[in-house]
Amino acid sequence: MAETAHTSTHGGAPAAPGGGKRSADRSKDAPPPLPEPLRVAVADSHTHLDMQRGTVDEALAKAASVGVTTVVQVGCDLAGSRWAAETAAAHEAVWATVALHPNEAPRIVLGDPEGNETGGGRPRPARPAGGDAALDEALAEIDALAALPQVRGVGETGLDYFRTGPEGMAAQELSFRRHIDIAKRHGKALVIHDREAHDDVLRVLDEEGAPETVVFHCYSGDAAMAKVCAEHGYYLSFAGNVTFKNAQPLRDALAVAPLDRVLVETDAPFLTPMPYRGRPNAPYLIPLTLRAMADVRGIGEDELATAVAANTARAFGY
Repeated sequence: MAETAHTSTHGGAPAAPGGGKRSADRSKDAPPPLPEPLRVAVADSHTHLDMQRGTVDEALAKAASVGVTTVVQVGCDLAGSRWAAETAAAHEAVWATVALHPNEAPRIVLGDPEGNETGGGRPRPARPAGGDAALDEALAEIDALAALPQVRGVGETGLDYFRTGPEGMAAQELSFRRHIDIAKRHGKALVIHDREAHDDVLRVLDEEGAPETVVFHCYSGDAAMAKVCAEHGYYLSFAGNVTFKNAQPLRDALAVAPLDRVLVETDAPFLTPMPYRGRPNAPYLIPLTLRAMADVRGIGEDELATAVAANTARAFGY
């Protein structure tokens, strides 16, 4: 929320309506300024344009102006997955992934009388329990969307033990297994959401047999898990939280991840990188995260950008 206008305490004239530039710049609601452009163009491997301000064209133009020329728009439910596919079809710079978020699956099966928010971060209307039949119906539409040429991934799917309690874990795991099957049948990347569920995510991937391409979105494991992922050839996508002061385990993981398996993402509008944590995130802020990642790796930003661009194109097949 923008700060309110105030009168100077130093005897000067009142600030301009809206609090003036200083107030606006400090507002948690104000978009951060444009960073210095990258010299090597990259992709935002995971974003939610449908949750951001402004139009898609505005977001893409702003991103392109700083060297972020491609974005992967991620679906979290049926409506969002339809929108992702439609948006990718209409914009050359956008590719799509489609899925039921891990927290959406138990909501479909068990219902949500209170209308709590799901993984997409948006409030949802209350819904009665639909049982396994409703989940089957929703997954059938995800399956159909995954066949579209502009859809290059199935996700975000996986397990989330932070928001989903024990009563919803069975539905969540069943949905995850079904998404793995969809990704394998369509030859699309599997985009993983893993929150406080590292061991079980890896277990299910092993039990089902992972698709050829697996991307751990907003990688949240440690260096030891990164080495396990590397052994399997999984991609690790790092978001703005790798810049947070308390995120040394993420930086340790980034340091040991194979360079040809590293991606960068915003997960916008969430996880805005430092020094703008808490303000709205968007694809144009990728350069901040990428430069911090280059520092962790001890390489130049051009070298990392070149690798990330190639890795993202390889992972999503464009």
